Amino acid sequence: MPQTWNPETYGRDGAFVHELAGGVLEWLGAQPGEHILDLGCGDGKLTQQLIDAGANVTGIDTSADMVAAARARGIKADQGSAESLPYPDHAFDAVFSNAALHWVRGQDEMLSQVHRVLRPGGRFVAEMGGHGNIAAIRVAFAAVLARHGFASLGDRGNFYPTEAEYKRMLESHSFTVEKIALILRPTPLNDGGMNGWLNTFCRGALDTLPEQLRATAVDETVALLAPVLCDHDSNWTADYVRLRFVAIV
Repeated sequence: MPQTWNPETYGRDGAFVHELAGGVLEWLGAQPGEHILDLGCGDGKLTQQLIDAGANVTGIDTSADMVAAARARGIKADQGSAESLPYPDHAFDAVFSNAALHWVRGQDEMLSQVHRVLRPGGRFVAEMGGHGNIAAIRVAFAAVLARHGFASLGDRGNFYPTEAEYKRMLESHSFTVEKIALILRPTPLNDGGMNGWLNTFCRGALDTLPEQLRATAVDETVALLAPVLCDHDSNWTADYVRLRFVAIV
């Protein structure tokens, strides 16, 4: 099922996404005057940082609600698919993405499109979920769904590759991988804890469940995860693993 996004809950329970993006922003090194595509721009909070660096930035996202939120910030943003970018060849000096590529179903199509819209010598700089990302969360949520007869909803359809796997994919699309790293990043959650995380990042599956079962599924998943992801002071930490890379055309 497709994931759905609510800018309000994402801004509240997913704020860590842009707050912890310093590393990938440093790898990008946006320069004044550069034309940059922010692939999976979301609500535009991170896009704004690229604009503040002096770059000419266009955002694109599949979610109409997120695009509307980005536009409300004054950001140039389009609704569209990563697998079919609506831009001419060689339009950008860089394509940037943070916490979005693992949602893309057609990875080969996306990589082909990114290569097409980059100028010769342009760079593709991104951070996405890597191998082992949110492993405990995925297993717990899938187990709860299966127990209630909705096992098929436990497959999020996300792609969390290893360094070697994604390096091969990039190279197969004629990118030169300058650097790539798998980064363990246990991520403290805000006051919404795991309940808020599930209601934000598992929205597609939850909305597909019968309404009377949604809160139960969240509560049971939280209970399963508490012994491993919640400390004695009720602070939650999500088991994030990120894959970050710089690839050159």
